[in-house]
Amino acid sequence: MAKPTNVTLCSFCGKSHSEVNRMISGPGVYICDHCIELCKKIMDKELAAEAKTDIGSSKIPKPAEIYAEMNKYIIGQDSAKKSLSVGVHNHYKRIQLSETFNGFDEDDELRDVELEKSNLLLIGPTGSGKTLLAKTLARILDVPFCIADATALTEAGYVGEDVESIILRLLQNADYDVERAERGIIYIDEIDKIGRTTQNVSITRDVSGEGVQQALLKILEGATCNVPPQGGRKHPQQEYIQIKTDQILFICGGAFVGLDKIVQRRHGADSVGFNHSQNNESADLHSEVGAAQLEPEDLLQFGLIPEFIGRLPVTAVLNELTEEELVLVLTQPRNALTKQYTKLLAMDGVKLKFQKEALKALAKKSIERGTGARALRSLLEDLMRDLMYDLPSRSDVSQVTINAATVESGKAPSLKKTSRKKAA
Repeated sequence: MAKPTNVTLCSFCGKSHSEVNRMISGPGVYICDHCIELCKKIMDKELAAEAKTDIGSSKIPKPAEIYAEMNKYIIGQDSAKKSLSVGVHNHYKRIQLSETFNGFDEDDELRDVELEKSNLLLIGPTGSGKTLLAKTLARILDVPFCIADATALTEAGYVGEDVESIILRLLQNADYDVERAERGIIYIDEIDKIGRTTQNVSITRDVSGEGVQQALLKILEGATCNVPPQGGRKHPQQEYIQIKTDQILFICGGAFVGLDKIVQRRHGADSVGFNHSQNNESADLHSEVGAAQLEPEDLLQFGLIPEFIGRLPVTAVLNELTEEELVLVLTQPRNALTKQYTKLLAMDGVKLKFQKEALKALAKKSIERGTGARALRSLLEDLMRDLMYDLPSRSDVSQVTINAATVESGKAPSLKKTSRKKAA
């Protein structure tokens, strides 16, 4: 280490020893701690970029690997997770085949077979995990990801968001790296809200329903979009960034309320209700049997146009989460809500425990609200608000236990006081 003298200057930034905390000497050169920290940040960034999964290489995760990774974050929905794992694996295998190698001899009849793009459609009640599935897939593959709301989209030229604004959002999330953005994932939520509400042809323009479906067709299939870097309306003098969408994976999701009745009607089951004892399973779209009965014509009857249905060949139906699954959602995933609050209180030196009956009570309340796992967060926020307010200011509490009475009737949780040692 260099001696503390103002004559010693950093060979990189020129600061003297008195202006920095540390100065490291080398053969005829010196470097200060500020420059060392800057160099470390640059190296970490470059190493992280090199470590990113290159989905154009041979590192495409296998379906079983994608499924296993999703199990760390998502409870239940086994059938949907398998469908997504296969669909995503095949999508990026298609990119690999088109960009890096063919893998077939010239005389092989499979050499000229083109793999079509397979976008995904998720059908499930609110709070069943549709958005979480899409987010988790993007995290596993380490690709840019964005979420768009179909209800905010309109046809070009009308007030609202242009469908190409979705591509801009993906580009922004990719830090304007066009190559990475072109391999990203876009999740379009509330896709069921842009269905035609009637089979009759209207004389007025449907700018947020069938019109949006028509506008989405080209980017779902694969097109070159001219995206204004700063967003906003397009004008002739503006510069554009060209983004190809043929390798972007689109996942569309929606609750599709009433779709189960369409399936029942097609099967001649108008008199069969959800609580019918003999045929309850087939009446429920979100059961395994009900999901198998879903046909493209049911989506057509719901209000999606044939061309739009054709762009979403892989369909996965999600189940409504049961009480047992909601309890697991609270405790099992890597970033489970109870783990998050446990960590927050642990930072204040307080141990947090949830009794099993308390977890069941939270699950029951969530089911009563009818919004699935989405209600768990707000329930816990209400439950923990006073504790999160008081405990950071207290030093006499070592443990908090949440029981069923705390959840059901607002009774104060059990507090364990710290054992104070006598001063020597």
